[in-house]
Formats: sequence, structure tokens, C-alpha cells
Amino acid sequence: MCVGDSMTIGTAGAVTWRFRLWQHLRATYEGPYRLVGPRRALHDILQDTPSSYDYGDPAFPEDARGHLAGWGEGWLHMAPLIGDAVRDHEADTLLVSLGLIDLGFYTNAEQTAENVRRFVAAAREAEPHVRAVLMPVIRNVRAATDAAFAAQRERFNELLAKAVADLSTPSSPLLLASEPPAWSIETATFDGTHPSALGEHLLAGAFAEAMQQGWGVGGRYAYPDTHTDTGSHGNGSPTPAGAA
Repeated sequence: MCVGDSMTIGTAGAVTWRFRLWQHLRATYEGPYRLVGPRRALHDILQDTPSSYDYGDPAFPEDARGHLAGWGEGWLHMAPLIGDAVRDHEADTLLVSLGLIDLGFYTNAEQTAENVRRFVAAAREAEPHVRAVLMPVIRNVRAATDAAFAAQRERFNELLAKAVADLSTPSSPLLLASEPPAWSIETATFDGTHPSALGEHLLAGAFAEAMQQGWGVGGRYAYPDTHTDTGSHGNGSPTPAGAA
């Protein structure tokens, strides 16, 4: 189950990193596996609702579009939802990219880290053997221009790493994904925050590499030519820099 904010749900017309990951698993992993979740829509920017099903690549099958992601949602919002989502959809692996919206609008680094722990506890209550890959908060334009926010991002990422170390168990392992080293605000995003086609590959690759190295799931991720695959982000109008 892919869990995240606007970087994960994607906008109308987007391909999404979820699709890139599905392509990777289809090519390198015999499975069995399913991508599951209570939601399937993309975010329609013009309507400001999660109501679009206009995926950028029709090869993404309907039964692989499940997710738990939402525009403007963070650890604060997902912690109360994850238990039912895991239970109802029988999720055993969570790929989580959250935190930007929390730090930007709701909670400081320490409070956000506490919500990470609430999230993990709720997921384990629903499925004691659930495993998860947790993504640090990735650099965005606000982190590049707002020193206080940048410090909160760095502090939270330290606390996230500590939470992974503290909470991981043999029966319910947690992995900390690596922020993609090739991530550049100029090329990996279309607005300073949300992933371009290249950014989608970098996010999918970070999760894929964590699963391959930690659990032997799938093979090496096939990254595109970074000079040619920086494509469009969708059909919506540009979003405010730093939104999630």
C-alpha cells in the first residue's frame, strides 16, 4: 500500500510514482503481489477534489491503482486511518512518503515524529507482521528558501531515522528509504515540490531499492535517461510551490 500526500496521489493526467513502481515490480518480481488501498483517484486541481481518474498512462490497470494518499494530508491525518486501511485491504507492506505537509502547516518535528509512532502502532494493531519502508521528507523549494523550515526538515528526518531504529522488529521490520541522490528541485519536480516524470522514477526507485536490498523483493530499478525523461506532470494548472 502506497501511503502519502500530494506527491503520491498525483494530479489529473499524471503517471505517478505508483505506476512506475508497478511497472518495476511487473518486470522484476514474480510475486505474488498487489497494490492495494481504499482510494484510486488522482487529485483534480481545478476542482480541488480527489475526483479524477485520468491517469497519464492507460496501461496502469484499475486493480493496481489502490492507495492511501491525499492532497494536503500528512502523518497527522493518516495515523487515524491506517489501521482500517491495513485491515480492510489486507496490506502487509507499506510504502510511506509523508511529513512535508505536517511540518509546513500542522506540527513541529518532534510532534510529527510522535505521529509516526502512532501510525506504526495502529498499522501493527491491524496486522502484527506488517512491514514498511519510510521515506524521509525530501527537499523542496521551501526547504531551499526558508531556513527555519529546512532546519525542521533535517530535525524530523533525524527523528524518523531514530524511530525506524527503535521500532523495527524481526516480525514487523521497518526500513528507512534513502532520499534519491539525484533529486534536484529543477529537474525532479515541476513546481519545486511535486515530481516530474523523472521525479516519479526517482521516488519509485528509492522504494524499490529499499525493498530489494532489505527484503530481496524485485531487482534493480531501471532508471530512465535523465536528459530525455523529464516529461509533463499532468493536465492541471501549476500548483503553489511547497503545497502537498
